[in-house]
Order: sequence, then C-alpha cells, then structure tokens
Amino acid sequence: MLRAAAIAERAGIASVSLVTTPFRAQAAVVATGVGMPDLPIAEYPGVPMTDGPEAVRAKIAGLMPQIVDGLARPVASTATTAAEPAPRDVVFRGTLDEVQEHFHRQLWSDGLPVIPPTRERVERFLARTRRAPEQVLGCLLPENRAATVWSVAVNGVMAGCRPEYMPLLVAIVEAIAEPAFRVQDAGSTPGWESLVIVSGPIARALDLNHGQGVLRVGRQANTSLGRFLRLYLRNVAGLRIPPGAGDKGSIAGGFHVALAEDEAAAVELGWPTFGEDQGFSREESVVTVQSVVSVSPPIYTGGTHALDHVGVITEVFGAECAYWSFTGMKYARWQPLLVLGPSIAKVIAADGWTKADLRRHLHEHVTIAAGDAEKYAWHLGTTTFSLARHVKDGVLPAAYAAGDDPERRVPVFVEPDRIGILVAGDAGRNQSKGYCNNHIQGGRVSRRVDPGEVPWPTGSTTST
Repeated sequence: MLRAAAIAERAGIASVSLVTTPFRAQAAVVATGVGMPDLPIAEYPGVPMTDGPEAVRAKIAGLMPQIVDGLARPVASTATTAAEPAPRDVVFRGTLDEVQEHFHRQLWSDGLPVIPPTRERVERFLARTRRAPEQVLGCLLPENRAATVWSVAVNGVMAGCRPEYMPLLVAIVEAIAEPAFRVQDAGSTPGWESLVIVSGPIARALDLNHGQGVLRVGRQANTSLGRFLRLYLRNVAGLRIPPGAGDKGSIAGGFHVALAEDEAAAVELGWPTFGEDQGFSREESVVTVQSVVSVSPPIYTGGTHALDHVGVITEVFGAECAYWSFTGMKYARWQPLLVLGPSIAKVIAADGWTKADLRRHLHEHVTIAAGDAEKYAWHLGTTTFSLARHVKDGVLPAAYAAGDDPERRVPVFVEPDRIGILVAGDAGRNQSKGYCNNHIQGGRVSRRVDPGEVPWPTGSTTST
C-alpha cells in the first residue's frame, strides 16, 4: 500500500495510507525505503479483526482528521538515507566476544555467533567469482538497498559458508531479487521462511546432504546456505524483527537449511529431476528459492502399489495445504512442494506413475468445501473473498463457482503443474513430507549457477 502511495504522490496525487497500530513501525521502514519517509499515514488503533462492528465504525470515524490532514499536506520526496560504511571500511576492532556484541547491538546478526567478515576472509570469497565486487545483483525492499557481490561475500562469511560456495550464494541473491519472488513480502505476518533447493552437479561438488537427515542442521553446506539467506534478508533487505521492525512475521519459524535432491534415485526411476522440472538440463547447476509457510507432519506410508502411498499422501499433504488454499485461489499462484522419500517414489514409479500422474491425482482428490475456503479467508482479514467473484474476474476456472452450495468441494491446487515434486530423504524409511508455500509471496524462482564459476573438482569441499 505504501509503495503505491509513493507512486501516487510522485505523480501529484494526494494519498493517505491506512495502517493499524501493529504495522506502524513496519510502515515507517517501508516509507523510508521508497524515499518518502513523511508519507501521510492514518493509524487505526488496535486490531480490526478482533474489534466488534461498533468499535470498528467508531475508530474509522476517528481517522477522519488524520485523513484530511494527510490529503492537505504536501509530501516531499527525498532519497536521503543514513550514511553507511564503504565496503572496505573497517567498522570495528576488538576481540571475538567484542565483535559479537557489536554486531548484536547493530542488529547485524541473527542472534547466533557470526564469523567476523574481515577483509581477508571476504577477499577469499570474492576470489571464487568473476563478478566485480561492486556489481549490483538487484535492489531489495523494504529498505531499497542494492544487493552487491561484496555484500554477498560479507554475509557468506558471517553465515559460516566456505569460499567455494560463493557462486551459489550469488545465484541465491539473483533469485530473490527477481520480481516474481516478491522479497518485499518476506516480512509479512504469516511468518513464512525461504527455502533454498540446490540441483545439479554443484550439489554433489559441495557435498549437500540429500539423504537421511535432509533438512536438518548438521551438514555445513546445507546449514550455512540456509543461514546465509536468512542473514541476507535481514542485513540487506532490512527484514529485522523489532527493534528493526522490517519483519512483521507474527509467529514465525527458524530458517530452513538448504535442500538437495537425490538425483541418482530420481534418474533411476525414470523421472525428471527437480532441476529439469524447472526447465534446466541435468548437467546444469541450479538454485531454486521459494517460500514455505507451513510443513506437514511426517507422512508414513506402506504398501506395494502406488495408491497405497498416494492415498495417504493426498490426505495428509492435502490437509496441510487445505486451510491456506484460499490464498492460492485468490492469486492463482499455488506452488506447494512434496518431498518424497526414495523408497516411496520407487513404489509409485514402479506402478507406472509419472510425476504428472501424481500431480493430476493431487489436483483431483485434494479438495476443500467452498464455504470453508471463504470462511478461512474472512478470518484472515480478506473479508471480500469470493470464489464466484474470482471466477467472474478470470482468476479461477469456472468449476470453482459451479453452484452456491457451501459444502461443494473445490480443488485445493488450482494448477497441478505448479506442484513441486522432489525425491530426497532416508532411503531406509517410508517417509515423505509436504511444504506449503505462501501464494504469490516467495514465488518459486530458479537461477542457473554461472558455469564459469565452478573451478573445483567434483567432490572437493576444502576451503583455502
């Protein structure tokens, strides 16, 4: 809303943004980021979804003086920002403990100890890329800060990455800088977290875990890559929890470690790898980033036929996504991810199922009552959500408005082709797991790792 207001003000159109009290600090961060820290704001006191109708009417009436004042007051556009150190400036000297305390006070850490980004350490990362340190990879909101190769190296050091991860770190930042990722929404109230998925030869070269314990901390590459992205969103994009206030996640989870696919298992099944599903060849190294707003319980399945497993997966994975499905219906940008254990995928493939068959089954059998979808949307605050209206506007297929019975079933997954399927996990167990994304926020984006920046032999993980 504030970004739209800034555009209007620059075009000479007076505006006032309505913001509830809990969003006031975040609104100030966004307004400063768009270069207009004095944008007029009318503050609704409290939380409207927990106020009764009379309280809402009274509070809205009380906003009128703020709205009139905001519309009458000219707003200056300014690009003035607080002075920041130059890339190679030494910002602090001290002992390791003193460095940790300084970074903590400056809100530069994620609450965990960091590796001090000395010039020497940063230079070792820069030596692993042919990009110039000052090259800008994109501009990240809400603080509207340039994402440079230098800042990638600095945060990579802090996160505990190895220098040879640098080409992958660059690709990660290029991915989140894509408009389709919508990094400006990474601090929204659902508290979603970003997930990095690594495909191709680079996953093997960097020794990423794809087997037992996948997505658990412990393997340096997986863990530090996930931590890097969380640090970068905090330090460069400006997504900090209070007192930084750029992150409004209400109840959030921790960062996700990076995920890699058991590509050998997928190939043995005759299935395309996840990287190939994103449009790349098996020989290309690729990084994919997407949002995860919730994770299913572990899905245990048994049997010798595909439906023995797919039936339970449909029930559990579908139930995890069903409650939040109105967001996918609203924006038609529903991109959940299903991680199949290798033993489960083997049974499904042996029964003649392709990934397309599995996606189609999920699309046809994971449903929700239309009335529930609209009810859940109302409770979020999307009080005008209507399946019929979205069909009329061309957002949803006609089947979503086939009748007015609130008990009629509608598909949870609008477009089956958008369901991600990846083989990973413990080959000695019968477990899978599902990951629900946050509609258009954190849209799935893939970037190829520059093939000219992979100078180490396969299997090498030695840092210099």
